[in-house]
Amino acid sequence: MKNSIHYKIIFSLLLFYQFGFSQVDVVYNNLVWSDEFNTNGAIDSNKWFHQTQLPSGGSWFNNEVQHYTNLLSNSFVDSGNLNIVAKKEQFTDQGVTKQYTSARLNSKFAFTYGRVDIRAKAPNASGTWPALWLLGKNVNEDGGFFDSNFGTTSWPACGEIDIMEHGIFPGQPINYIGAAIHTPSSFGNTLNKGGIQASDISQNYHIYSMNWSPNQITFLLDVAPRIRRNPDLRKFLFYIIW
Repeated sequence: MKNSIHYKIIFSLLLFYQFGFSQVDVVYNNLVWSDEFNTNGAIDSNKWFHQTQLPSGGSWFNNEVQHYTNLLSNSFVDSGNLNIVAKKEQFTDQGVTKQYTSARLNSKFAFTYGRVDIRAKAPNASGTWPALWLLGKNVNEDGGFFDSNFGTTSWPACGEIDIMEHGIFPGQPINYIGAAIHTPSSFGNTLNKGGIQASDISQNYHIYSMNWSPNQITFLLDVAPRIRRNPDLRKFLFYIIW
């Protein structure tokens, strides 16, 4: 985990408009939810939720070593960018002391079928694990935004779609962007995965996209979104964690 790493993200969600497009079977380009991060300071609490409650046992999943906080020092908006900052610092919360802090943001929006486009810079230093991903709204995960009303299903039966992860696949070079789908078919060691080599993700903005139709999930890199407006559908929520 690198000290004081800054992340800049622009997120938009596009839904249902069918149009010929070579990479995807259905093109969704009606904008139904987005955040352009136009107001400096704290994140928009109408759109985002800080997930800070530790899982049972006091450690986050996959042996992550940080506390997730709702502090402005770990997540804030500045000049049209969301900044998520992972810091090396001693921090005590919920009776547990850890040596790092960062942020884990849940969207307050969920959907079934559509497209997600995220323009972001991300860290590629050793020990970091940037992730832009979707988790089923029905996941039984204490402390998550939807858990109290919808948390009926354990992972991975709830479903997980990883749009972008860096450093997740052993043996892959730096700046290799991974994507994956987690289901009970292969649990955590999923067979449904792939990736692509990108130019320096810490220095360059990239657009990380996922197009989810009833028959196909397609992952895209640096393909500009097409935008229209339309009502929303709700089923999956969006997570940002580093």
